[in-house]
Amino acid sequence: MSRELFIGLMSGTSLDGADSVVVELDGHHCQVLHQQFTPYPPELRQQLLALHTSSANELEITALTGNTLSRLYAENVQLLLSTANLEPINITAIGCHGQTIRHRPELGFTLQIFNPALLTELTGITVVADFRSRDLAAGGHGAPLVPAFHQALFADAYIHRVLLNIGGIANLTDLAIDGPVTGFDTGPGNMLMDAWIEQHQGKPYDAHGSWAASGQVIPALLEHMLAEPFFTQPAPKSTGRDTFNTTWLAALLHQDYQAVDVQRTLLELTAQSIATAVTQNCSNVDELYVCGGGAYNSVLLQRLQQLLQPVTINLSDELGLAVNSVEAAAFAWLARQAMHGLPGNLPAVTGAKGPRILGAVYAA
Repeated sequence: MSRELFIGLMSGTSLDGADSVVVELDGHHCQVLHQQFTPYPPELRQQLLALHTSSANELEITALTGNTLSRLYAENVQLLLSTANLEPINITAIGCHGQTIRHRPELGFTLQIFNPALLTELTGITVVADFRSRDLAAGGHGAPLVPAFHQALFADAYIHRVLLNIGGIANLTDLAIDGPVTGFDTGPGNMLMDAWIEQHQGKPYDAHGSWAASGQVIPALLEHMLAEPFFTQPAPKSTGRDTFNTTWLAALLHQDYQAVDVQRTLLELTAQSIATAVTQNCSNVDELYVCGGGAYNSVLLQRLQQLLQPVTINLSDELGLAVNSVEAAAFAWLARQAMHGLPGNLPAVTGAKGPRILGAVYAA
């Protein structure tokens, strides 16, 4: 297969900004040529957070925020192309996830906002968007979608690998040697930890997990959090801010809890929910690779290593994709699948009735 250049654009549940990569793809090989990160301005981040709950005039606010996002995405793409010394004509398409503001597969819908037509006009590049709705229409959760990309790039006939993405929400892909590829969301990744440290220290995230490391786990709080029904639901399953949010957390807190101990307990929640998911669903793992922002939380990775012994935890860099490039590269790959009329979902992962071509194409 001939190799083509695609751009992948991803902004996840952490709401920190937009990651993009320009990649060379042929279906089973992916080479990241350049990457770009554009942080969200504080006012945009607050607007996106507010859109996770109903409010007055929210339809107009959603549309306007989608346009704002599209302009930020376009600026990101222009910086990416400039750095890579490429022109729009060199790029086959942009695969853009958009920003999730609602994810309710149990009600049959998910909503990722931006204006793909505007992004096409601003960049002069074909845009592939709306990847999740077709899978939902086919009875699936519309998520996670990245496992299909993991399978295409990282599956090995002799090595049982697990790919763990720790973004705002954590999800895993089980690339078993025998049997179908499986994957699902495990629960909170960085999202609650980020929200808690921002509330109490004004920082966007707990660098390396250092604040959490200075606290102690609150056993009663951890027990109450792990009692959330999501954790015992069978796969396929997916989740987001609709379930795990600051309101959910506040209902479980006691006034005597110290803020730093809550942070440590949130880290323990992420670690234990991931470790339980791996232990119960991915037997006889040979290699486990971590990607996403959580890969930079050394305290979290150390705790995961303790819980998952003797499995060794590695970073996705060792497979040729940097931890902060994997998800954006996945949406570049999904765009290529759509442009070639190939399925982008894994029914065993999402629960859809069968393979489906994902995404709507906005031709330049």
